Amino acid sequence: MSIRVMIVDDERDVREALGQTLELADLVPLRAGSFIEAKDHIDAKFDGVIVTDIRMPGRDGFHLLNYVHEVDPDLPVILLTGEGDIPMAVKAMSEGAFGFLEKPCGAKELLAVIEKALKARGLVMENRRLKLELDRGDAAARMLVGVSEVSTALRARVRAVARANAEVLITGEPGTGSPKIAEVIHLLSGAASRPFVKRAATQLTADDLAEALREAEAGTLYLDEVTALAPAVQFALLELLEAGGTVRVLSGTSRDIEAEVAEGRFSTDLFYRLDLMRVHVPALRERPEDIPVLFRHYVAQACEQANLPEPPISPEVVAGLIAQDWPGNARGLMNTAMRFAMGMGEETLTAKPDEGLGLAEQLAQVERSLLIEALQRAQGRSGEAADALKLPRKTFYDKLARHSLKPESYRS
Repeated sequence: MSIRVMIVDDERDVREALGQTLELADLVPLRAGSFIEAKDHIDAKFDGVIVTDIRMPGRDGFHLLNYVHEVDPDLPVILLTGEGDIPMAVKAMSEGAFGFLEKPCGAKELLAVIEKALKARGLVMENRRLKLELDRGDAAARMLVGVSEVSTALRARVRAVARANAEVLITGEPGTGSPKIAEVIHLLSGAASRPFVKRAATQLTADDLAEALREAEAGTLYLDEVTALAPAVQFALLELLEAGGTVRVLSGTSRDIEAEVAEGRFSTDLFYRLDLMRVHVPALRERPEDIPVLFRHYVAQACEQANLPEPPISPEVVAGLIAQDWPGNARGLMNTAMRFAMGMGEETLTAKPDEGLGLAEQLAQVERSLLIEALQRAQGRSGEAADALKLPRKTFYDKLARHSLKPESYRS
């Protein structure tokens, strides 16, 4: 549910009193003394509600109500009326105000109306988010590329943790893309319209941390390589988390964080506070069938950015990619794709194979990846995929069965 409430009233004492009431209810007040001050914060992405006095010098509450409905007809406006203003408030209700309260109003009465308005606004914003996801495909589908079962499981896990308003610890080897995972979690969460702030934990001070939290304002803060936080900053972060707040903290590390805790380099209490939910990002060697898919994706991105035609990616290139161990994971593959897009791709053909696998295993791995690549390019059309690989149909189907591949899984 949304938690932001804009209070618009020309009387400072009223604004402060209402703001304190909201803060005690764990809501976030935004105070404005006039229409001019309020309008700069109002747009269709505003995920809260507005509480405004009717009688104000200059442009009054009716003007604000009309302005809000021009910007977003679904943004709730609650009117505060003085004694004798009830007929005026009834007129405003007929013009689309969410509700009205007579001043002075009790905290319980105020919060009850605001809660209903926030739920209504939250439902509107969630429906808009879901529609956007249907139109574009959700952030997990767009940004976490891969066809393997491991990648499918990763996307499912990211979607699950995004729905919970809890801290998330993202683990994985260097180059696996923890910052991207954090961004996807943010985009799939209820805070998607609010700020997403990233900070490297190395050299971060307590003042830097406080500033980052202010910048995130009811959104998400991601701390990269969180085990590098200085002890004093670990303590400051723990205090802030224990005090509660409106910012969701995501953290990532490529180190063995349990070992850091056991050896006294990372706070035990902070570890358990950050590790409420966990996402582990698999290494490329755990999902080799994703390598050609990711490589083609990175090549396309590089060519689009550099305004270059996409070079052909032959089966020999794919085999060379699969044969590598990729210690740099997705980051290393991306760098190779960028060089390939620029016409410097010979290294992919001469890469040393993974010495941890036997020859039969390496060949099977390459064969499976080539089959998947052909099925993807043919959008699951078996005959077209078999022709592309220059295989007789029976041989092609035998290979699909051997690798437990089903053409229908690759049809869009």
